[in-house]
Amino acid sequence: MVDTRGKELVKWAFDTSERKLADALPRRWAHVQGVARRARELAPVAGSEADLLEAAAVLHDVGYAPDIAHTGFHPLDGARFLQELGAQDRLVHLVAHHSYAALEAELRGLSGELAEYDDEGGALRDALWRCDLTTTPDGDPISARDRIAEIKQRYGSGHLVTEFITKAAPELLAAVDRTKERLVAATAVS
Repeated sequence: MVDTRGKELVKWAFDTSERKLADALPRRWAHVQGVARRARELAPVAGSEADLLEAAAVLHDVGYAPDIAHTGFHPLDGARFLQELGAQDRLVHLVAHHSYAALEAELRGLSGELAEYDDEGGALRDALWRCDLTTTPDGDPISARDRIAEIKQRYGSGHLVTEFITKAAPELLAAVDRTKERLVAATAVS
């Protein structure tokens, strides 16, 4: 069982993600590193759970790794992989439900399988969604709206991912906005 906390958890998460993505999917590895950088920027929102947010950020796409991708739905494949490694439940569940995965699971006919994992909602989940949605495939910052447009362009019309991101956009953008409000509140000077 992976019973690490704090910086040990972050190191374990980076090592695990790098091992699975760096050689096989270097662009995906660049993306998750960028998402982790965005997570560090949100430490004031995450508070004592900042390390958990960063670990989830760097692991959120581990399910794309060729030797892990069993269903072809990376949030589910990643969560199952992390569960097999004995990762803590909250980390597994955050990965399973990142970026409104429940909607995509529904479109893919995988809702039952994803239901094995809890969507905790709240600030930490919203922050993870924001980090993913504001990072390009190459790991650079981008506005959430531009990222949505980039995803639609990359996958093209008629693709399931394009259908998903179009339907998911309102909820994803709401999570981005809630996180921005929380960051402003957390960093406000009295």
